Amino acid sequence: MEKLIVSTSPHIHTKDTTQGIMRDVLIALTPAWITAVVFFGLKALLNIVLCVGVSLLSEFLFNLITKKKQTIGDLSACVTGLLLALSLPTTANVWHCIVGSAFAIIIVKCLFGGIGCNFANPAITARVFLLIAFSTSIVGGTLTNFQNPDLVAGATPLEVIKSGDVSTLPSLVDMLIGNRAGAIGEVCALALIAGGIYLIVRKVISWHTPVIFIGTVFILSLIIKQDLSIALYEVLGGGVILAAFFMATDYSTTPINKYGKMVFAFGCGLITVLIRFWGAYPEGVSFAILIMNIISPYIEKWCAKKPLGKEGK
Repeated sequence: MEKLIVSTSPHIHTKDTTQGIMRDVLIALTPAWITAVVFFGLKALLNIVLCVGVSLLSEFLFNLITKKKQTIGDLSACVTGLLLALSLPTTANVWHCIVGSAFAIIIVKCLFGGIGCNFANPAITARVFLLIAFSTSIVGGTLTNFQNPDLVAGATPLEVIKSGDVSTLPSLVDMLIGNRAGAIGEVCALALIAGGIYLIVRKVISWHTPVIFIGTVFILSLIIKQDLSIALYEVLGGGVILAAFFMATDYSTTPINKYGKMVFAFGCGLITVLIRFWGAYPEGVSFAILIMNIISPYIEKWCAKKPLGKEGK
C-alpha cells in the first residue's frame, strides 16, 4: 500500500510525452514563423523572440516564487509564446508582447494549476485581452511585398471585405503565399496547412477539428455572401487556418472524444462567422475559440458515450 500511486484520470499510458508533443507543434509552426520573418522582416522576429522569451521567463519565475517544480522543459511555454506572437500584427510593440505573454502564462496558465488545468487556451485568451485593452494598435496589420522592402500600412483582407470595397483585395495567390496584410503568422496559408498536415500525420491532432472548423466558415460564408471568392477570402483571411490547426486542437481546453471535437469545431466556425458579418470586429476567431473553451466541459459531457446498459442521465 505504501507504493500505491493515486492520480487523476485519464489513466492512459503511451509513449507520447508533453515535451514530444510540444516539439512537434514547434516543428509544425516553423514554416509559419520563417515566412513571417521573410514577409515582415526583423520586427516579426523581434516579436517572436520577445513573446517566447517572456513566456519562458514568466513560467520560470512563477514556479520559482511558488516553489513548484520547474516545467519550462516541457516546451509548452514556448508554444504559447510562439502562437501569441504569430497571432499579432507587426503594429504590436514591445510592451504588447511582454504584457500579453506574461498574462498568458501567469494569469491563464499558472494560476489555474499549470498545463492541463487552464480553462482556456493561453495564447488565444492573451490575444483577446490585448484586443480589448489595446484595440487601436492590435487590430489590423502591415504588409511587406516582394517589390517594396519597406513596411506599408494597409488594411487586412477582412477589413476590406467588411468595408464593402472588395476591389482592393489582394489576389487569392497572394492570400495563399502570404504577400498581404494581417497578423504575422496567419498570412501564409500554405505554410500553416503544411504544418497542420504534419501534425495530422504525426497523430498529434485529428483531422476532425480543423476540417470542420474551416469547412463551417467556408460554407456559412458562401451561403451568406453568395460569392465563392468571398468565401475563400473568409477562410484564407484572418486567423482561421492558424487557429483551426494549432489553437482549436489544444488538448487541455477542448473535448477529448470525436463527437465533442466535431461539435466544438462547428461552434468555433459558427461564432466566427456571426462575429465577422454582424459583429463589431472584422475577425472573430479568437473570441469564438475562447467562448467554446469555456463551454467545452459541457460539450464533453453531452457527447460522452454512455456505457452499454447504463440507465438515466
